[in-house]
Amino acid sequence: MANQSTTPASSNEEFLAFAQQVFQLARTGDATTLASLLQKGLPPNMSNHKGDTLLMLAAYHGHADAAKALLQAGADPERYNDMGQTPLGAATYKGYLSIVEILLSHGAKPDFAPPGGKTPLMFAAMFNRLEVLKVLLAHNVNVEAKSTEGLSALELAGRMGAVDTVAFLEARAFNQRAA
Repeated sequence: MANQSTTPASSNEEFLAFAQQVFQLARTGDATTLASLLQKGLPPNMSNHKGDTLLMLAAYHGHADAAKALLQAGADPERYNDMGQTPLGAATYKGYLSIVEILLSHGAKPDFAPPGGKTPLMFAAMFNRLEVLKVLLAHNVNVEAKSTEGLSALELAGRMGAVDTVAFLEARAFNQRAA
């Protein structure tokens, strides 16, 4: 009988500790270590118990280089978590324009809303992320799309008191009607 140095329980504990370290790398933006692990076979769409992928964590925490490394390794920019949030929605919510642009350049769909979720434009409008909103509008998103509550980006922005995006969207609509 072969001598086993680890029991199945300790192997599981080691794996869980390793997984926690990997998720921490995404949270802290350690792109170099992530890239190395991805080259060795780490799944780029690895997700935690909340459905957050490594890309979601890198995007939410504002780590452009880590997001790039994950996308270049094949991370899915449309994969959403258990709360119906995408990496593009997370970067939009946080106002990380550079990450929004990276995600869009790697195939993130600017109009995508997971079931029960909101589009990135809705997040930009709601949280008064005017520069991000302008980038999304440049990708010909549907400004009139409705949330699951039946509200447009403009209506959601109004409810959230996002005065800059409300003013911009109202002026844009006025100019389009006048043209």
